[in-house]
This record gives sequence, C-alpha cells and structure tokens, in this order.
Amino acid sequence: MDLGSTARDFGRLADIAAVLAHYGFGDVAQRLGLAKAVKGASDLLHLSRAERVRRALQDLGPTFVKLGQVLATRVDLFPPDWIDEFEKLQDQAPPAEAAAVRAQMIEDLGAPPEEVFAAFAAEPIAAGSIAQVHRAVLADGTPVAVKVRRPDIGAVVQADLSLLARLARLAEARLPDIARFRPREVVRQFARTMRAELDLAIECHSAERVAQSFRDNPAIVVPQVFWAWTGERINVQQFVAGVPSRELAAVDAAGLDRELLARRGAQAMLKMVLDDGFFHADPHPGNLFYLPGDRIAFIDFGMTGRLSSGRRDELVALLGGLVSRDAESAVDVLREWASPLPVDAEALTADIDAFIDRYHGMPLSALRAGAMLADLTQLLREHRLALPADLALVLKVCVALESTGRELDPEFDMVGVAEPFLSAAIAERRGPAALARRGWRAASNALELLAEMPGDLRRLVRAARSGRLQLHVDLTALEAFGQLVDRAASRLTLGVVTAALIIGSSIVMTVEGGPTLFGLPFFGLAGFLGSLVGGGWLVISILRSGQKR
Repeated sequence: MDLGSTARDFGRLADIAAVLAHYGFGDVAQRLGLAKAVKGASDLLHLSRAERVRRALQDLGPTFVKLGQVLATRVDLFPPDWIDEFEKLQDQAPPAEAAAVRAQMIEDLGAPPEEVFAAFAAEPIAAGSIAQVHRAVLADGTPVAVKVRRPDIGAVVQADLSLLARLARLAEARLPDIARFRPREVVRQFARTMRAELDLAIECHSAERVAQSFRDNPAIVVPQVFWAWTGERINVQQFVAGVPSRELAAVDAAGLDRELLARRGAQAMLKMVLDDGFFHADPHPGNLFYLPGDRIAFIDFGMTGRLSSGRRDELVALLGGLVSRDAESAVDVLREWASPLPVDAEALTADIDAFIDRYHGMPLSALRAGAMLADLTQLLREHRLALPADLALVLKVCVALESTGRELDPEFDMVGVAEPFLSAAIAERRGPAALARRGWRAASNALELLAEMPGDLRRLVRAARSGRLQLHVDLTALEAFGQLVDRAASRLTLGVVTAALIIGSSIVMTVEGGPTLFGLPFFGLAGFLGSLVGGGWLVISILRSGQKR
C-alpha cells in the first residue's frame, strides 16, 4: 500500500466531511463514517437543499464540479430545481501556471510552441478545470485552437474518482434515500466520462467521427483536427470564427435565418441520436457557433453519448408505444430498464395511459417536447424508475435542443422536426428486414441452446454426483417453489423428448422400407411433426410464464 496515497486519501476525506458539515450535511457525513471530521453545524441552512449541494460540489473542486455537470444530465433522477442548480456549475477556473504549461507543451510538441506555430498566444482565451485553450496560427496561416491539459490534473482526478467510488459504495449501503439514485452506477458513468475527457485525443476522434457522418452536409461544420500536434495532453483543431449561439443580436446583424438555424441544428442532433447512435452530449450555447450561409459549427466533443443498436430499438419501441397508445408496450420497455428494481406494473400502466391521453389528439404545432419530457420524467421519478445513463443523456439533449431552438425561433416545433426521424426509425424497426434479422437471431439462439443442452445436463449430473449441487429453498414460498420445480421438470422432460424425437426421426428418415407419405418415410415425418408440436408448446409455455411474472 502506498502510504503517501493513503494519507492523501484520509486528508481528502476530512476535507469532504468538513464541506458537508459546513453546508448542513453533517448527518450524511456521520452516516458515511466520517463523524470525526464533522465540526459544528452549518450557518447556511436558509438555502435550499439543492443550493447547498451545488455549493458543496463547487467548494470540493474540479472533479466534483464535473460530477455536478453530469448530474445535470440526470433529469430522470432529479426534479427541475435540482437540475437548475447543477447547471449553474460552470467549468471555469483560473489559468494554470504559465511555466508549468509551457514545460508540458515543450515535452509534448518536442519544441517550444513559438517554434512549432507561426504565432502562439501565451494567454489562454478560455480555462476550465481540465484544460485551457490558446489561440495559434500554423505555418500555412491556418488559425487554430490549441487545447492543453492542466499539468498534474490526471493524478488529482484519479485520486478523487477512487474516493468517489468508495463513497458511492458507502452511500448505497448506509443511505436508503440515496441508494435509489444508484450512486455506484452514476459514479461509474462519471468515471468513464472523466477518463475520456482527460485524454484530449479522444475528443478529436469523436469530432472526426461526427464530421464523417456529416461529410455530405455542408450546413454542419466540425473543426478539422491536426494530428501532427495532437496527443493525450494536447490537441490542435481548426479555430471556428463564428457568431456564438447565445448572441442573438449578432445573429440578426449577420443576416442569418433564425428559423433555418433552429431547424438545421435540431435535425443534426436527431440524426446523431437516432441514425448514428453517437452524438454530441453537451450542445449548450458555448459549443454552438453560427457561420455565414446559415451553417452551424459544433465544437468541444469532450462529452459524447452512445446508443447501441439494441438501445435504439428499445427507445423506438417506447416511442412507438406512446404514439400508438399502447401503454403496455411502453411499460414493458420501462420495466426492462428498471430491472432488477421492483415495479408496480399496474400503477405504471395506468399513469402511462393518463400521460398518453393528455397529449393525444393535440396538433403537432401545439405540442411542446420540453413539457412532454418533463411530465414523463416526473412520472419516472414518482415510480422510482431510473433511466440507463445513455438515455438520460438523450433526454437532456432533447431539452437543450428545444430550448436553443425556441431562443432562435419562438415558433420552433421540435416535435414536428422529430416526427420524420421517429417515423423512419419505427418503420425500419418493424420492416421485413428487421423482422427477418430478429427471427434469424432467435432461431440461432434456439439452436445454440439445443446444442448445449446435453453438455449442461452432463455438468448437472456430475455436480450432483460429486455433492457440489446446492439447492437454496425459501421456506416462506415453498408452495410456489414446488410449482416452479414442477413446471421446470415438465419443460425439461418435454425438451428431452423433443430432442429424442428429432434424433430418432432423423435416423428413421435414412432407413428404407415401410410406409411413405409424399415419398418420405411416414414415421420419420410423424416424429418431426411431434417434435414441432412439442417445441412450439414449450416456447409458448415459457413466454406465458414470463408474462405472468
């Protein structure tokens, strides 16, 4: 064990406990086992709980500020007043010591920045908790932005991540009110985000992936990456000189079309989410610039989101259930996301029905995506359901999109822009090709299961013979357990008989003589028909059992 690291951890834990106590969370520190570091009560109890949490995160430093920014994406876990407070956590910090930054740049570039670039501004134009940005010009006259990671920030972040993981385990074990927020999962998501953000080359790979997706769309601009000077602690990208999206007066002065910009920005983000499954997860005004020709530039791909094909299918199934007024289908998806947490399916179905009725029949122009998402997330919180982290990012992006769109164009119709993307996604998911893929996948899984069954039975028998087979019986539910065993034994028997019929019928088909039907041995055909009936019954029985659960 590294004694220096251990001492530093204890010191940091004391700092955390002191900040918690200062903001009136001394009871939380005590329940986490940090009582010795708690000194007195807070004099800030007049602030709301959300305000005190935000201030505590701010006082705890860069890692915790970043944590608050990630929590701001969890609209499914926190009510609007908490999200508003988390969004106030700005990633701003004073510039790092110039000498340390220069020494690190010489190490990474192989020469002083004044020799590598035709011009280099030592004073940064922006400074955050992880990195700061300098203006520079390449030898060919191209203006660039040079992003430099803060010296020694990596060790600080890794130490804080280790402490956060430990605190999340303690919170989940000792604080039932916090456990429902899945602190360990939140910290895992946050750790992935932070480690990716520490590697400035990952940001550039993400930018190039998005640029490739929009290579045929000149209205969307992603800064070019200059890999010759890009690595883990530094990256060099094309400098975007455009109108910041928050400066609406400048947008008007430049003669840009606000309505067109709102529509193009929303279409670009929806394409990333629903078509590509890889998207810019932090499209706040500081990361959007408007260029001549009503073009939009996305910068800073430090935070990105990913949606797997399976997750997109689930999202489309949920949206399809809401659109088609099929509350049960929507609830099935939400229950899958909530697993293994218990869900009151009947109450959830009733609430989803009410949610659908509230918006059913309204014209698209009257719908407000932000209000709909707020109602949906409120419903999820009431049922103590937490979305997977990737989908929480999608919700946050959609809310930000509508907010930005309405700033540009008060009549912006987010639902109308999204409708063609959703319709195409639903049609693709329910099309013949998609159904064929799922059918083939299901058939392959069934054949694989059948092929592995003899081996599984052999291992089961060996375990029983060696005495290693253990049965854990819940005496309070013995009757239900007996029924479960009886059903399992019946299915296993039918499965073995079906497999035997398939094997026996295959042998009979090779034997000449005997009655025939359609030119094939009658008994072989009868055996295959019996195995088909038995297999079908087995599949239906399993499906019905799953629905009952």
